[in-house]
Formats: sequence, C-alpha cells, structure tokens
Amino acid sequence: MKLSGGVEWALHCCVVLTTARSPVPVTQLADLHDVSGSYLAKQLQALSRAGIVQSVQGHSGGYRLTRPPAEITVLDVVEAIDGPGSTFLCTEIRQRGPLATPVDQCTKLCSVHRAMLRADHAWRASLHATTIADLVADVERDSGPQALPRVGEWLAGQAT
Repeated sequence: MKLSGGVEWALHCCVVLTTARSPVPVTQLADLHDVSGSYLAKQLQALSRAGIVQSVQGHSGGYRLTRPPAEITVLDVVEAIDGPGSTFLCTEIRQRGPLATPVDQCTKLCSVHRAMLRADHAWRASLHATTIADLVADVERDSGPQALPRVGEWLAGQAT
C-alpha cells in the first residue's frame, strides 16, 4: 500500500502543532520540515476541511489543532489527506478472460477481495487506535524529552 507524501507531512505537522503556543503559519511549518510551502498548504487545507486543524486569519494567523492530540487519530489524518476509500479496488478479474465466471455465479466477494478487505480493516483499526498524542510520546521516547520543546521554542522564535 502506498500513501501520498501529504499524509506524512500532515502527521508531522500535527505533532509539531502540539508544541505551538499560538497559530503557526504554513511558511514556518514548511521551513521547519524543508518542504514545499504550497504543497504543504494544500495538506493543511485538507486537515482544516476535516476539522483537524483550524486556520486563523490575520497577522498572527496560521494553523492550530482543533482538539487535544489524544482525540485526533492517525486514521483521521490519513482520511483527511487521502480520503476514506478502501485501499483496495476490486475489478472483478474473475469475470474476465476465456474462463470468466458468469456474473450470476459471483454471489460472494472473491477470496482475493475478502483478504484485502480484512487487511484494510486491520490497517484502519491500527491507525484508529493510534493518536497524535501517541506519536508525540514516541517522539519524546525516541528523540528525548527536549526534542519537541525545542521545536516549540523554534516556532515561537520565528514568529513575526
């Protein structure tokens, strides 16, 4: 399975926004991650449409999380960016070719489709069980307790 790069960027931004004392402009988030500001803006707009972040207008504007990190799941972010659709699209290949199964005999999903649906459900359950707060805890454990506070200080120091 392949997710768009926007999912990674959006998840990192959500983690970073947990450190912010005030709304963070997209330019700061783009600079922090060394990514395209225009592409990141599209991801943040998708998060905003999904109600994960709020866009604040004005001189001190930018983005902030709309709810506590423990209430935002990784699945929320994935679906905001890549959509809620299944990761597998069945094309009913068994109904093709010289030995095609007639449509009226295809009364159940094929075994491949069932297997892929089980995998998709397991994947979504795992992403639903992981929150932005969990990712923050992982960063703190993996990179040390000062990693995210340093990010927050950098963001505050960059504010204009």
